[in-house]
Amino acid sequence: MSEIKVNKLTPRTNCGTTTLGDSGDTINIPAGVTISNNGTATGFGATGAVNWDVSSIKTVTFTATAGVGYFVDTATTGAVTVNLPAGTAGDVIGVADYAKNFSSANCTVAPNGTEKIGGVVLDSVLNTDGVAITFVYVDATKGWIVTDSGNATDLPTSQFIAATGGCITTCGNYKVHTFNSPGSFIVSAVGNPAGSTTVSYVVVAGGGAGTGNCNANAGGGGGGGGFRESKAAGDSYTASPLNATSGPGYNLPVSVQPYPIVVGGGGSGSTNSVGTAGVDSSFSTITSTGGGQGGSPIPGSPPGTGGSGGSGGGGGGGAGGGPFNNAGAGNTPPTTPPQGSDGGEGAYPPNSPDHQSGAGGGATGVGANSTPSTGGAVGGVGATTSINFSATAFAGGGGGSGFFPAVGTGFLGNGSPCGTGGQGKTHSPNPVTGEAGTVNRGGGGGAAEGYDGGNNPGTGGGGGSGIVIIRYKYQ
Repeated sequence: MSEIKVNKLTPRTNCGTTTLGDSGDTINIPAGVTISNNGTATGFGATGAVNWDVSSIKTVTFTATAGVGYFVDTATTGAVTVNLPAGTAGDVIGVADYAKNFSSANCTVAPNGTEKIGGVVLDSVLNTDGVAITFVYVDATKGWIVTDSGNATDLPTSQFIAATGGCITTCGNYKVHTFNSPGSFIVSAVGNPAGSTTVSYVVVAGGGAGTGNCNANAGGGGGGGGFRESKAAGDSYTASPLNATSGPGYNLPVSVQPYPIVVGGGGSGSTNSVGTAGVDSSFSTITSTGGGQGGSPIPGSPPGTGGSGGSGGGGGGGAGGGPFNNAGAGNTPPTTPPQGSDGGEGAYPPNSPDHQSGAGGGATGVGANSTPSTGGAVGGVGATTSINFSATAFAGGGGGSGFFPAVGTGFLGNGSPCGTGGQGKTHSPNPVTGEAGTVNRGGGGGAAEGYDGGNNPGTGGGGGSGIVIIRYKYQ
């Protein structure tokens, strides 16, 4: 067998048929030379390749030519039929959805006469938006066979989460949904990894109430509501120390559906009795537990224990001897990272007329214990995050209370003007009410101490309501 080495191919016109070598000869094509199908050659497309026609977008029914790929636009004039030619082994034809509209107006591919597509004498209906199909004619048994297909959505283009619900704000490429009350986070698109598929979140429960008492007994400060946060991978804001970076709640994905949002209310303060705990908040799989209420001293018995919860309530102070281990437990039930801290301890110092209570716990700090002369001086530290584009603190503990002149201060949360727990109050002037935790910041309510044989009872401050914040990349 001889070998013909072609060093140069000179383009020619009107020369008829050019034959290179005899049957069985080997033709070496130099680097840089391209041999392509001009759209009329047959048996040339055995590799499955076509020359795509970009000069004539098809909007009406037409007959295809072997070796050519066609862009079909069904958005302009409606459905289009592509009539296949009589097939010869190796013929290749391509069809692609130009306007991503095949689901609304189909493209039908019809074989010639009784020829087959995939072994069946039937039309092939393309109804997927953005689809591109290559057909190769193999033989009379199977006819035209699909050798490859793809979809425009397979391209690595950026697609993003889209949603509605709550109060929506944007900054740069990020969107934030803030829920100050119950509602729904309604996802209409889930995006892709090149854009966004997961969300960041902060879920804060309602703060526990402070407790009010009489007869020189001091109620405990309320615990801050449970605080849970996780910053999605790739998000850039400054998160709190409680940011979850692993586990089931990290990099939380969303799907196309409505997500019920629960925003817990703060606990109710009380007069001469125990306040109530805060209410849970939730989003998707994440639940934060309401803050524990302050403990209530009972004359003639040990001081009452603060309630457990996201953060624990401070222990009560009063008759019965002490000190006592009566702080409420935080991070109950337990989460990782913890959703809050323990309250402070209250006591009745022996041989002293002072009756001092503990402060409520906060998201990142334990409530202060009482001392012989003061109630828990400061509520537990809250958690500060910039998820909503501005550093904001949440879930501080309420201050303790005590016999005059002792008061405790609700913690403001790392210096932020938001997220405070209430200030505790003593019996002067009478009657007194502990300060309430800040609304939608989950702060614990301040405690209150009464006096004068029950004639001037103290009233505990209510806990602040919670909040749910969801953030994601939207463009």
